[in-house]
Amino acid sequence: MSDPTVTPGPVTTDGPSTAADVLERILEDRHSCRAFNPEPVDEATIEKILRMAQRTASWCNSQAWQIDLVSGDATAAFGKALTDYVASNDMRSDLPAPERYDGVYGDRRRASGYGLYSALGIERSDHDARARQMLENYRFFGAPHVAIITSDAGLGTYGAVDCGAYVSTFLAAASSLGVATCAQAALALYSDGVREHLAIPEDRLIVCGIAFGYADPEHPANAFRTERAELADVVRRHY
Repeated sequence: MSDPTVTPGPVTTDGPSTAADVLERILEDRHSCRAFNPEPVDEATIEKILRMAQRTASWCNSQAWQIDLVSGDATAAFGKALTDYVASNDMRSDLPAPERYDGVYGDRRRASGYGLYSALGIERSDHDARARQMLENYRFFGAPHVAIITSDAGLGTYGAVDCGAYVSTFLAAASSLGVATCAQAALALYSDGVREHLAIPEDRLIVCGIAFGYADPEHPANAFRTERAELADVVRRHY
């Protein structure tokens, strides 16, 4: 596991290395950043991330995704508008939210939340502090950029699946260039607020957002890492 106190740079290799070695390192280094420096990512790097992400595989090559990219002063304005919206409106998402987290899924969800709050020194009983931290989602954790990912409503479930694949490729591409990211399903829970501020058409389903920029290595939120299940827990082999 990479040292969370060090801001990663673009992936480089010392000596011979296979493509698999490089990809494995990228996937190991990538994590959900929850505190960013205000320094913007330069346009050439953003363009490269977008071009790499555009190579994502999709159903019938439909490329369901569209991206509303918010940068500069517009990011702060969007964050304020969305935070105000969350404070005065109920959740409503374009896509159905999970009905429940049963069994191991609930265990993993709780472990993720407790790990983050522990890193931040927030007690489980401190509901006010937990609520304040939750609102950081809608300020994009201080990131200078946020991408809103939408799918064509007519493409249904598989359009959303394609967008999920796009998000994964975007995260890996950004990590390979030393850019930190946080995929944010929380933004889609207030789809109407996102749609209103960015004038997103009704025929686009809001899937999620991606906050990105450069990590603040001193922030305790960035010392936290989630675990991954063992292969035996997720793979059923048939011979």
